[in-house]
Amino acid sequence: MKATKGLKGFSGTQAAKVVGISYRQLDYWARTDLIRPSLSDAAGSGSRRSYSYTDLLELRVIKTLLDAGFKLESVREVFDYLRREVQTDIAAAHLVISGNSVVLAADDGELIDVLKRGQGVLSNVLSLSTVKHEIDTQIADTGTDADTDTADEPGAAVAPRAALAN
Repeated sequence: MKATKGLKGFSGTQAAKVVGISYRQLDYWARTDLIRPSLSDAAGSGSRRSYSYTDLLELRVIKTLLDAGFKLESVREVFDYLRREVQTDIAAAHLVISGNSVVLAADDGELIDVLKRGQGVLSNVLSLSTVKHEIDTQIADTGTDADTDTADEPGAAVAPRAALAN
C-alpha cells in the first residue's frame, strides 16, 4: 500500500493496543504481507509504520477470524479473496463466520464461501429491515390499527363459553 503524507495514523504500538494483539504479532503480519500499513510502511531501521483506521478494522477482522479458530493460512486466503473480489472498502464487507466457513454476504444477497474459492452457497440473506418496511407499508396501506380487533390473532383472548351463553 502507498505511503500517504499528511494523514494522521496509528503507530504500531497504538494499533496493536486498539486491536487487542501483541506488537510482535502485528510486526509479523506486516513482515509477511498479511496486512501492510496503508499510511506509511517501515523503511529501514528507525522508521515507523503508520496504520489508518481502515487498517485497524482489517486487523480486528483478522484477529476475530484467528480467535474463531481459523488458521493463519485460511485468514490469508480470506483476505486475498476480499482484496481481489470486493470492489468497495473491505471494511464494508459482511462476513458470516460459521464453523469452518467464512461466507461473504454480497450486496445483492448472494452468499459466497470465501474459503472455497468464491463458490456460491445455496441460501439467501433475508434483510429484516426490508421485512419491517414491507409490514409498515402494508399496515399504512390497509389502514389497520394495532389497537383494534385482535381476536383473529393466535393467542388472542377468547371469551369464555359461559359469557357467550348469556
